[in-house]
Amino acid sequence: MNSSHRVRYSARSHVGLRRKVNEDAVLALPEESLWLVADGMGGHDAGDYASRLVADMVAAIPPGLAPADRLTALRDAIQRAHAVIREEAAARGGGTIGTTVACMMLANGHFVGLWAGDSRIYLLREGKIQMLSTDHSVVADLVLAGQMSWDEAEQHPQSNAITRAVGVGDVLELDKVRGEVQPGDRFLICSDGLSKYATFPMLEKALSDMPIETVSDQLIQVALDGGGADNITVVVVDIL
Repeated sequence: MNSSHRVRYSARSHVGLRRKVNEDAVLALPEESLWLVADGMGGHDAGDYASRLVADMVAAIPPGLAPADRLTALRDAIQRAHAVIREEAAARGGGTIGTTVACMMLANGHFVGLWAGDSRIYLLREGKIQMLSTDHSVVADLVLAGQMSWDEAEQHPQSNAITRAVGVGDVLELDKVRGEVQPGDRFLICSDGLSKYATFPMLEKALSDMPIETVSDQLIQVALDGGGADNITVVVVDIL
């Protein structure tokens, strides 16, 4: 990452109010300018296994790689996790085990986001929020067809039905978004335990108002106040 962009970040995960196990995983590697959120699925210890595996494999990427090599290594680590989770699912009798992934890397004045599933990457720029990722879900297709907004989609009865996940299906396709970063940019990576409860206006207000020291706790509180039925994981990255 070029020296003109310093960052500060905050990362938090909370089990929520109704789950016994936190099946989310969060990874912050600021020295590698890399952050990741994964939201596991599949009962009986499988979800947290899957999300942790993705985080651990990404954490094992050798430090100090050139940006292009780091991005390749990031993709490779997620694809390896996909293969290992599939093998584990087969060994456990063939049930579905999987995890979403949403991760962001900074390098040379640019950001790159990779994701599969419905964990999200947002950008707050000049006080306006935009969603950089697009959910891989049944209801996302309705949003993209113009039939409802993302906020409305969260209330849809099939809002939890995701169409892509690490560990599910033969081939894992990761979507990618990239762009230039600007000083003052604030990125949010989160699991759907937050986006279920936090509308775009709520996110925009919290991200605009709160300093980095308290913003992640404040966002988790929004989800808890909304019902906290799922695990909640939040990473906020500020470009200084």
